[in-house]
Amino acid sequence: MDITSLVIFLAIGALAGWLAGTIMKGGGFGLLGNIVVGIIGAVVGGFLFRLLGLTAVGLIGSVVTATVGAVVLLFLIGLIKKA
Repeated sequence: MDITSLVIFLAIGALAGWLAGTIMKGGGFGLLGNIVVGIIGAVVGGFLFRLLGLTAVGLIGSVVTATVGAVVLLFLIGLIKKA
């Protein structure tokens, strides 16, 4: 992975994490927190999209997939915290 790919990967993670934080609780988690939530969300989103037979391509598709996964991740974390 070259430096440009790494920067894009981290930017997508940060954007997806911020979007998920905004959707789920009204704010982000700081740059590092957004990146972590976004990267884990990308894995979760990719799994869910494959499970449902959905495909998202390109930069926008990557952001959508990561954001959906991050929202699901934050929702599940919220359920666990309430239990």
